[in-house]
Amino acid sequence: MTPALRVGLTGGIASGKSLVAQQFAAIGVAVIDADQVAREVVAPGTPLLAQLFERFGPEVLRRYGASLRCDDGSLDRTVLRRLIFEDPKQRRALEALTHPAVRERTETLALQATGPYQLHVIPLLVETHSQARFGRILVVDCPESVQIERLRARDGTDPALARSMLAAQATRAARLAAADDVLINDADPQALVPQIAALDQKYRALAGMAPAILTTLAGQQR
Repeated sequence: MTPALRVGLTGGIASGKSLVAQQFAAIGVAVIDADQVAREVVAPGTPLLAQLFERFGPEVLRRYGASLRCDDGSLDRTVLRRLIFEDPKQRRALEALTHPAVRERTETLALQATGPYQLHVIPLLVETHSQARFGRILVVDCPESVQIERLRARDGTDPALARSMLAAQATRAARLAAADDVLINDADPQALVPQIAALDQKYRALAGMAPAILTTLAGQQR
């Protein structure tokens, strides 16, 4: 069986990757989201979660209730996010622990997926130099000012923290340089619909080509 075309979807934080992935899923495309996989591999009771608690301390254990003395054994992602974005060393430590498990689980899901092509949502695709794993790279793009405003509206993130979060990722220019295809998401989400429809047709056509040809084309266009 010919392997399905794998499209790597990436973009900066709050660029709209999840929205784009949802729209692809709505038209029947197999979507594998690295963030969702990352949640699976650190679910309560997993060995990896125990390693994270050991490495980063009890402050990353999610707590609830008025007294904040109760916990449900899960990871407090808000605390962990703040910790790693403020300290590059901590971020590298987290990646060293989680990336191998995420990649292993992702590969399992990819082999189980059906359809002519599949979309892999990888927020840190450029940062981890993972371009070679995919036949196409699709970047969701918008100005940094839009990202900061979305973070404020979505999570209540203050501008200083938002800027530090952006600075911890690849630059907008670096992502665009890695792109085979670009989706502009700086306005009404409905503007994505025709862009996604066109890309769906393109990827279905490319999926009918031999993997060797796909690799050659990708190399020529980057």
